[in-house]
Amino acid sequence: MPDASPLIDGFGRTITYLRISVTDRCDLRCRYCMSEAMTFLPRSQVLTLEEIAQLSDAFIARGVRKIRLTGGEPLIRRGVPELARMIGRHIGHGLDELTLTTNGTQLAKQAGGLVAAGVRRVNVSLDTRDPDKFRHVTRWGDVAVVLDGIAAAKAAGLKVKINMVALNGFNDQEIEPMLRWCGAEGHHLTLIETMPLGSIDEDRVDRYLPLDRVRADLAERYTLRDIAETSGGPARYTIVEELGAKLGLITPLTHNFCSTCNRVRVTASGSLFMCLGHEDKVDLRGALRTGGRAALDELLDRAMRLKPLRHAFEIADREAAPATSRHMSVTGG
Repeated sequence: MPDASPLIDGFGRTITYLRISVTDRCDLRCRYCMSEAMTFLPRSQVLTLEEIAQLSDAFIARGVRKIRLTGGEPLIRRGVPELARMIGRHIGHGLDELTLTTNGTQLAKQAGGLVAAGVRRVNVSLDTRDPDKFRHVTRWGDVAVVLDGIAAAKAAGLKVKINMVALNGFNDQEIEPMLRWCGAEGHHLTLIETMPLGSIDEDRVDRYLPLDRVRADLAERYTLRDIAETSGGPARYTIVEELGAKLGLITPLTHNFCSTCNRVRVTASGSLFMCLGHEDKVDLRGALRTGGRAALDELLDRAMRLKPLRHAFEIADREAAPATSRHMSVTGG
């Protein structure tokens, strides 16, 4: 019989949150995330939608309560709403929530399908609302398309959380305006410190903005009230009273949150990474295609024994190599 025991790592942490990348491809090339010239996986190596659904079933049976579909850009892959329906049938029957992270370029077309599939919340990556700066940071993106997608998501009934990577000298002066806009629109804003993943064409040391500095600056002008609420991930939340806005901070560098890690990630090719900041992985694709459920459960147990205590992110030394050779788009955000 398939193993139904919970996934508990060697440090006693229970894994309840799975992030699945449905594709490593993206229709943008954000400078802190990708190089302009990227080599993507051959399609033959990418899990089918049915395999991703089967993998989700196995994780849910082992106690995963939340699944996030990611990429690359997940909505450029054909059939993702159908995949969401296959996974979403578990909501209320082992699964608490199915969410999705997107750059927003396809949301205007896909929002209705996501809602019909059971998705109730999406995270949209948006680092600036300035058209010229958006085009620069994404290399060719049109922010109007993303803003239209966010409006369509809201109109379809999706809750929207804006993910903004805080970049020194680029969007540090836009954080407060973005927070005001999110408060007015009913969106939540989460700020994220840039992470040293994969080789890129930019200098991450110059762009690194510690979020404790951002929080201290906001506290000089607003009343910040910390709350215990969690979305199942690493963000710590604060209410900005005067703006009626909820602000999340994800701080892998200034405030390590690994002691409470409840997450693992599966790539589009079926590699299970137990930590974003380590290269250790377990290949699940072979078990999915030839080994059956028992073999898959055995690999999940092995993965729990391999999960490290913490990541090894370090960004202070501009000569240091990235923490991993993988780009974020490979592992999934």
